[in-house]
Amino acid sequence: MTADFRERPGSDGEHELQERMGTTARAGKFYDEQVLDRLNARMREFVARQEMFFLATSDQHGGCDSTYRAGPPGFLQVFDDRTLAYPEYRGNGVLASLGNIVENPHVGMLMVDFLQGRIGLHVNGRARIVSDEEMRRARPELPVDPVPGRRAQVWVEVTVEEAYIHCAKHIPHLKKVPSEQRGRSWGTDEFKRKGGDFFGAAAEARDRPPYQPRRRKRRLPSWAQTGQPTPAAKWQRSVERLLAVRARRQPDPEEGDRSFQGWFS
Repeated sequence: MTADFRERPGSDGEHELQERMGTTARAGKFYDEQVLDRLNARMREFVARQEMFFLATSDQHGGCDSTYRAGPPGFLQVFDDRTLAYPEYRGNGVLASLGNIVENPHVGMLMVDFLQGRIGLHVNGRARIVSDEEMRRARPELPVDPVPGRRAQVWVEVTVEEAYIHCAKHIPHLKKVPSEQRGRSWGTDEFKRKGGDFFGAAAEARDRPPYQPRRRKRRLPSWAQTGQPTPAAKWQRSVERLLAVRARRQPDPEEGDRSFQGWFS
């Protein structure tokens, strides 16, 4: 039986479009049968053997970023049915994904098995950044990778909120080939081994004015800027004043007892 509309997974936007496009019943069946709030046993096994995944993040203004993460099988650590983590290796220093997580902890992960099952798994959740030292204190069983370029600078720990299948019908079946004789260049800064100027962006740099990033000031709520009481505190005070006024009033005999009975009575 399909869950109540207000209790279904997903956003208000997708629910509205489902009604407008006539897919509510089909979507409801998918929610009921495929969307979990945890990783079941098969999902945990699937995650643990992945060598790559795609990561989506967004900053506090809604600016999105999608990226790719890779490592040896097991680089994605599954701690339990609601918690997984992955290491952040040394990269280009931009830290776009981590920067977004600092502002907005919501992340979307897509793992695709191109080699065996030709199937995908979506994991959506809330992320936090954990230092390697803190993670190893909490998880002393974590292995130490012998490859210097695969040493975690920090970890991203994800609390699972949604997990569901990505269907197989358009996933290509790929074949894994041996890597270069020198092996993968984990952590390298060598220009050519990182891809060089494949898209010609650096060659065009001389024709562009210097890039001036727009400095976004973190917008704090007005009460945080001025030291005023929080909205919750203001609301509580207004409620207390309202109850005090109501208590001073004499009940109208014709209306019966209308004394305050609680917010949810």
